[in-house]
Amino acid sequence: MTTFFKRVIRGCLLALVLIGLTAAVALVLGGRGGDRASRLTVPVTPELVARGAYLAQVGDCTACHTAPGGASFAGGLEIQSPIGVIFSTNITPDPKTGIGSYTYGDFERAVRRGILRSGQTEYPAMPYPSFSRITDADMAALYAYFMHGVAPISRKNKAEQIVWPLSMRWPLVYWRWLFAPQVRPFAPGVGENPTVARGAYLVEGLGHCGACHTPRALTMQEKALTPQDGPEFLDGSQFNDWFAPSLRGQDNVGLGRWAGANIEEFLKLGRTAKYAAFGEMGDVVLHSTQFMTTADRAAIASFLKALAVASGAQTETAAAANSSTTATVHAGEQIYRDNCAACHKTAGTGVPSTFPALAGNPIVNAKDAVSVIHIVLAGDAEVHTHGGRPPLVMPPFGADLTDSDIANLLTYVRSSWGNRAPAVSSAQVKTLRAAIGEPEPGAK
Repeated sequence: MTTFFKRVIRGCLLALVLIGLTAAVALVLGGRGGDRASRLTVPVTPELVARGAYLAQVGDCTACHTAPGGASFAGGLEIQSPIGVIFSTNITPDPKTGIGSYTYGDFERAVRRGILRSGQTEYPAMPYPSFSRITDADMAALYAYFMHGVAPISRKNKAEQIVWPLSMRWPLVYWRWLFAPQVRPFAPGVGENPTVARGAYLVEGLGHCGACHTPRALTMQEKALTPQDGPEFLDGSQFNDWFAPSLRGQDNVGLGRWAGANIEEFLKLGRTAKYAAFGEMGDVVLHSTQFMTTADRAAIASFLKALAVASGAQTETAAAANSSTTATVHAGEQIYRDNCAACHKTAGTGVPSTFPALAGNPIVNAKDAVSVIHIVLAGDAEVHTHGGRPPLVMPPFGADLTDSDIANLLTYVRSSWGNRAPAVSSAQVKTLRAAIGEPEPGAK
């Protein structure tokens, strides 16, 4: 039996298990669409539309709902999921192909509850578990913007590319009942620092940082949606062939060595004097965080710095760090000197505000090496933010270095200059090379 069909069978069995588990709670958790928030009347003013435009940037709506080269919010972006390809939808106010016929109640249910106007449940690629935290006032502003501040675009939605039986949507209802919380608009705690509270709202809600930075369970839900849910919240997770690092306070793999001002600078410019955004985070800076107000970036930084390094979170211990041999490290050191030291320097310090440091870099030290493998194989470029300098480019080395070369190189980098991360194997490099379509050295 092929691996594919084994996965299909496991998926079907999992769906049946979910049905059985949720049958007992369906009466309690069903019918979430009828509370008072669904019946709000939205007074549309220019100020409300402008507020909604800002919130749409904070929520990074354009990143998913705009295809490369396409019209803003017209959908069509290809999203790879564990069950197949999903395409983002048209959320412009076109009445036939977009959301122009949505009432406020329709819009609120789609955004905060994951329920489409048709009654179907949305795929959890839409981060509605996080958006359940959005306040009623902000929901009203978002609705006003998408109905009155966005140009209508006639563009039909693309059908998903998912094989049967995984293409059946009705099991998503049970997933939503099990794993998506009821609408719970954010409210600061009694006596809570208002700046930290604002940061919590942005990170847990509109910013949906956990969608990338929180590990997911086998059934694809985030293991924690708030700090109160457990130490897995924002503890780092693999996402779309990249690794989103921990945003908690660990020294090497998290933000323990970052000051609040470093976080604010990173969110505004996509870099600090030592580190730079890349991969999926580059898009977040490009489309979202650079447009945030100074106060909101400061609030996010305050909240993240207030997070504890909870028991059970990623740790960086010497015992877990490295299984590499002396020969491997020596081979990697020579490859590093030949290809990397000119920019990143022999001690891994980089050049301040120019070439990122590798020593103490959270991505370099992450337990999961997928990001450093990805960037060596395929290269990347810094984002060009407003007020920022022209972006520098990290060239690809996949066509020049073998899988073994890259494994040795990264094993050296991840065990040098105080870095304490596990060795990288050539099999890991080979797997990612195939996944991202990077050719072997010498291939035509």
